[in-house]
Amino acid sequence: MTETILAPDTLPRSRSLFELAWLRLRRNKAAMVSLFVFTAIVLFSVLGPFFSPHGYDQVYGSYVKVPPSLSPYPKHATLEEAMKRAASQARLQVQSFETSGTQFTATLTSSRAIDPRATRYVDRIDEFRNTKVSETRDDGRTVVMQGDINGQYFLLGTDGNGRDLMTRIMIGGQVSLLVGLLASLVSLVIGVTYGAVSGYIGGRTDNLMMRFVEILYSLPFMFFVILLVASFGRDFWLIFVAIGAIEWLDMARIVRGQTLSLKRRDFISAAHALGLSEGAVIRRHIIPNTLSPVLVFLTVRIPRIILLESFLSFLGLGVQAPLTSWGALIKEGADSMEAAPYLLICPAIFLVTTLFCLNFIGDGLRDAFDPKDR
Repeated sequence: MTETILAPDTLPRSRSLFELAWLRLRRNKAAMVSLFVFTAIVLFSVLGPFFSPHGYDQVYGSYVKVPPSLSPYPKHATLEEAMKRAASQARLQVQSFETSGTQFTATLTSSRAIDPRATRYVDRIDEFRNTKVSETRDDGRTVVMQGDINGQYFLLGTDGNGRDLMTRIMIGGQVSLLVGLLASLVSLVIGVTYGAVSGYIGGRTDNLMMRFVEILYSLPFMFFVILLVASFGRDFWLIFVAIGAIEWLDMARIVRGQTLSLKRRDFISAAHALGLSEGAVIRRHIIPNTLSPVLVFLTVRIPRIILLESFLSFLGLGVQAPLTSWGALIKEGADSMEAAPYLLICPAIFLVTTLFCLNFIGDGLRDAFDPKDR
């Protein structure tokens, strides 16, 4: 009887834990669709402002609370009224007004000679641009002005100050996603380190460290946030401090539980036998082996933090204007829900879709890293 010995290059390549998890995750259709949609929302929020013709704080006084539209503003029915408004500011009267495509021609009159610089009153409003005097009559008391109709697209409408809602949703997405990501990373670093040290050392030190966590649990979160705002004012970075001071507690308890089960394993005893220090054991063996449940928990924690930031912004404790977030936009929309429901519906769709996507991704990662629990 002969034995067949396989050449090294014909042996099947072993796969790591993360490779096997990715293969399982790809078979989860809900998680992959959610990952695609979430990636699209992130790209929309991050790259969208670079391609938007409007600034997030740019005000259009002529377009306050205009509804979403696929056709450009201004509407032709409103152009003559806009010209009359501009002429009244220059103390002129509109004798005639005509449009041809994207061009306009207006004949303005006055009881005395008209200054050619009156064109700036027309260009000052949002409907017109590049206005110039093409003809003068009656010793300067009548002028013919021509220029371009300044077409503007507001695909999701404008808010109560005349700012483009779609651009503000992009900026709000940046703020909400950034808060969710950075606060989650803060909770990850603090929680994993704190939990690993507490669980590995054990004994009285572990008991004291966990009692400290329970004391922090007992602090009322809203009182803590209000105290910070009253002491330091409303500031973007205070949101990270407030959320990060609380959100790492759950992470620490999860990592501590994992560490308690890991430190009795044989490979930890082997590491001690090889002469590794306590810090090296925690850094090389304990923390890497707790990453799977930590990553799953992190995907569940991010939507909670985004929702928490939105709640703070809804209460007026979040970012300051003109900077915004999805929660602040929802608050503004709720105040104008009857007159302009799109101000509430549009940012709410982005927030709810993001939360659903992150929850489906978290469920998919949980099944991928631990398929026995499905």
